[in-house]
Amino acid sequence: MDIDTRLLRYFNAVAEEGNLTRAAQRLFIAQPSLTKQIKQLESNLGLELFVRSRAGMELTPAGRALADEVLELLRGWDRSLRCARRAATTSARVLRVGFVASAANEKTQEIIAEFTRRRPDWRVELRQTEWSDPTAGLATGDADAALLRLPFPGQRELHVRILITEPRWIALPAGHRLAPRAEVPFSELYDEPFVATPEASGWWREYWLATEEREGRPVRIGAVAHNPDEWLNAVAHGRGVSLTPEATARFYQRPDLVYRPVTGV
Repeated sequence: MDIDTRLLRYFNAVAEEGNLTRAAQRLFIAQPSLTKQIKQLESNLGLELFVRSRAGMELTPAGRALADEVLELLRGWDRSLRCARRAATTSARVLRVGFVASAANEKTQEIIAEFTRRRPDWRVELRQTEWSDPTAGLATGDADAALLRLPFPGQRELHVRILITEPRWIALPAGHRLAPRAEVPFSELYDEPFVATPEASGWWREYWLATEEREGRPVRIGAVAHNPDEWLNAVAHGRGVSLTPEATARFYQRPDLVYRPVTGV
């Protein structure tokens, strides 16, 4: 029987946390998505792994047996995968760098140029991913390093170095009522529909929706975008507004869009 290791990682998080909400936060995914994945694992195995109660998620005898073994299994798999990929890339002297759109902006070429200067016999392969993978291939092992926006799933298990910091701005259709403003208070955007990244991006999505800074107001989702082109078109066509890094105003200029500083986030 073949089991997706991703499902085992989800199981391990729930087993250790004993709570779906905390496990979902730890994994940077939405709780309904985590619940669905746990049910899928139980279905694949033909076993009940948890007893669900108001107190949380309690392991069944089968669940406890799996929990006793799964962490070492995952660690062993990760070690094997890292060794294999390191051997392949080292022998070829290739550094695979994943990135999400605009993550390092104008710094990207500077970073790559500096690496090439220090390692002239190495070749850099840049790989852009969609926003559904905010780790840009790190989680799957498809990248050796990545240029990312914080926060992202699993960052506590990785070596992270902050290269640049910048404020969040708001992207608006050019004809939006707030477009004439020089600066926009976030409180005036509470009732606006927002363009969001896919649910699979978890806490990364929540950060760019500023869910913790809404004073309890629910988020209205006007559209979901998987990449910059979808995002730009959704905002320009009035399907929603969107928080974005300040650098986006330099990289994605369009006559039907405006970018403004936003306060309160």
